[in-house]
Amino acid sequence: MDFQLSTAEALDERVPGDLIATSKGRPWRDLLVQIFARRPVQDSLLIPAVPEPLIVWVVSGSARVEERQLEGEWMANEVRAGEFFLQTSPRPCELRWRTLTSEPFRVMHVYLGLPLMRRAAIDVLGPASPLVPLREVSGAADEVVANQLGILCRELLERRAPSTMLVQGLASSLAVHLVRAYASDTQHPAIPHGGLPAFKIHRVLAAMQERIDQELDLKRLAKVVQLSEAHFSRSFKKSTGFSPSQFLTRLRMERARRLLRETEAPIVEIGLEVGYASPSHFAQVFRKEVGALPSDYRNGR
Repeated sequence: MDFQLSTAEALDERVPGDLIATSKGRPWRDLLVQIFARRPVQDSLLIPAVPEPLIVWVVSGSARVEERQLEGEWMANEVRAGEFFLQTSPRPCELRWRTLTSEPFRVMHVYLGLPLMRRAAIDVLGPASPLVPLREVSGAADEVVANQLGILCRELLERRAPSTMLVQGLASSLAVHLVRAYASDTQHPAIPHGGLPAFKIHRVLAAMQERIDQELDLKRLAKVVQLSEAHFSRSFKKSTGFSPSQFLTRLRMERARRLLRETEAPIVEIGLEVGYASPSHFAQVFRKEVGALPSDYRNGR
């Protein structure tokens, strides 16, 4: 891939669940596709703002999914196989979910590149058309989207050598349909003004995950994206709503919650795994961020 999507995987690789299939390594332009089996419960997940439209299509199962802008009100939707989300907001958001049945909850993420969306806008609206902003969609059914993504899903899962021509045709068709059906009347920038573009923010997230148990090294993170420390800190907060140190704490708490819920590891060991040598300090931070002590959280209180 020859644009920002080459690193969009970094975000999805940290989302709890198993990666079933990916388009990584395939000669697909302006398109990233990944299929995941998600865990039954996710308490909180921060999604940074990125410029590329993201479609999340439910492949199987059903779940109650809640989403909100940072510090905003939670909005809930019950979704089932065949329904989709379209995320285009230039502001970070937060997600949580809980499955409704025992059927595996599988979703497909489709990132459509900005060059592809520009070509679609020109095709639909004329050569002078700018990149068209799309409106947010939460848990909707769309026969065209379901048909095209169903073909794309089967091509990736069932074919040893998916057809590049077919996939690129589906991507173009999908981009045109989104411009026609979901163009927004509200103009907004593709990325937050002054924020980091997708390829840089995903590099930072990957670097944070690599050393989640170590102290924040601001100089190292700034070097990853070739910025000064001050410029990096300002731009990172524009994209995520948090300073680098605050965001690292959120990543640590996400992992700690999962370990408390899904393993029997001692709380002291979990604290060490996410960077807290002092059990009391870990408990203090966990309570502040999550609203309960680690032991109470594990016991469901």
